[in-house]
Amino acid sequence: MSDKPIPRKDNMAGRPNPAARRKARHYAVQALYQWEMAGASLSAIEAEFLVDNDMTHVDTEYFRDILRGVPNNLSELDDMLTPCLSRDMQEVTPVEKAILRLAAFELAHRIDVPYRVVINESVELSKKFGASESHKFINGALDKLAQQVRVVEIKK
Repeated sequence: MSDKPIPRKDNMAGRPNPAARRKARHYAVQALYQWEMAGASLSAIEAEFLVDNDMTHVDTEYFRDILRGVPNNLSELDDMLTPCLSRDMQEVTPVEKAILRLAAFELAHRIDVPYRVVINESVELSKKFGASESHKFINGALDKLAQQVRVVEIKK
């Protein structure tokens, strides 16, 4: 047995661990992409990700919240996103859709996460998983959405 301490998924003040949340988003984007492309059940995808990946340093509760929340609110999220896009939703790549929907879910349903964090994390995910210029598209769309959904927070 190792003498290394087990990393906490929150900090000592009870706040979520940013690195654990970042990893949860990383896996959630992949899981949402798989759900969109393969049409597999959410339960099967969740089980697969929990078994096939080292989730030790991942906020698994947050991963599950996103993985369940996006499909359960899909129409609402797409309706919110559509006016903010510079092209039709049908022209948005599956990776971009997964990132945009994840971010829209966070903006609308996870007000504990600052809007700037949502946008920044989404841009980073698009740089990692998206096409070469998709981060600009993601940033522009989410900036417009945040101005509608997080009006009070932005005015501070």
